[in-house]
Amino acid sequence: MADYEKLRPEITPLHEPFWDSVKRHQVELQRCDSCGAFRFIPTELCRCGSAASTWTPIAGTGEVYTYTVVHRAPTPAYQAEAPYVIAHVTVDEGPRMISVVVGCDPTDVHIGMPVTLVYEDVAPDLTLYKFTPAG
Repeated sequence: MADYEKLRPEITPLHEPFWDSVKRHQVELQRCDSCGAFRFIPTELCRCGSAASTWTPIAGTGEVYTYTVVHRAPTPAYQAEAPYVIAHVTVDEGPRMISVVVGCDPTDVHIGMPVTLVYEDVAPDLTLYKFTPAG
């Protein structure tokens, strides 16, 4: 692995269990112990008001809710991959997660497209989650 030159997520104590699960290649999201709702991005309280939650593995499947194709990247480190797709994906458990869609031509991405999670170990201390077409 070469030095990772792209932006890194800010990993706070609240977000650390999520990023640890990504590093293990099995995404876990908070699931409310009171109402059962999954939530992403991690928060201290559920929308029902409960502070009790359990980190729970998700299936890693979902569908594209919306997306954009980036042709002009924010830094030279990203430009090498342009054009690329950034998408909001509704995972089967309910929450929406944002990441890139890889493994297909950007023109093939569409709203409602089934996708699955994939992982990229970009540095010894950082793994990123991405989505790829299902199937």
